[in-house]
Amino acid sequence: TIGVIDGEAVVGLSAAEIHTLATEPNVVKTSRRDFPRVLSQNLHGATTVSGTMLLAKMANIDVFVTGGTGGVHRGGETTMDVSADLTELQRTPVAVVSAGVKSILDIPRTLEKLETYGVSVAILGSDEFPAFFTPRSGVFMPGNHVSCPADAAEMFYHCKYSLGLENGMLFAIPPPEHPDGAQIFEQMEKWVDQAVEEAEAQVKGADVTPFVLRRVRE
Repeated sequence: TIGVIDGEAVVGLSAAEIHTLATEPNVVKTSRRDFPRVLSQNLHGATTVSGTMLLAKMANIDVFVTGGTGGVHRGGETTMDVSADLTELQRTPVAVVSAGVKSILDIPRTLEKLETYGVSVAILGSDEFPAFFTPRSGVFMPGNHVSCPADAAEMFYHCKYSLGLENGMLFAIPPPEHPDGAQIFEQMEKWVDQAVEEAEAQVKGADVTPFVLRRVRE
């Protein structure tokens, strides 16, 4: 686990340090842009996918696992609200394994952005890209299917070591399907739309994603 404790970047957090990041009130959501401030002011920082990729690269870690990556926010075609996670995937050669892109985001536009950036995306055991809370997103990518972890590892080997590419890769692993998966997906979309509408009226910038995730959870 990676994070920042009292202004020091830590790769391999202890249980006590993880507890600190989970309970302290003034922990900074830390992406690439935030490191200078967090380190110089001796703050605690919970790293985003972008921040974690950066520190993983420095520690010679090729692969890390997270819940869901950032992406293009709903309405991003007008607000230009796009997560720095996508830019980091473009320029940092680390493989990110996740349950897809957070379902609160615009998944089709996120995948289009990754394609523009030249970032390979692979889905383990499915043709449908997962949406964090659910294996369903309505976005099918049959050419991006990998059948096993060994195939995924070979893809990343060729990306980073055979070709020497400087970008990362995104490996999406769908969460288990629920018997009422279709209904859950429809309900989730309604909750997300409501939470996004509330966020537009109450928060901005880096506070949007935590706000929407909290409201969906509630």
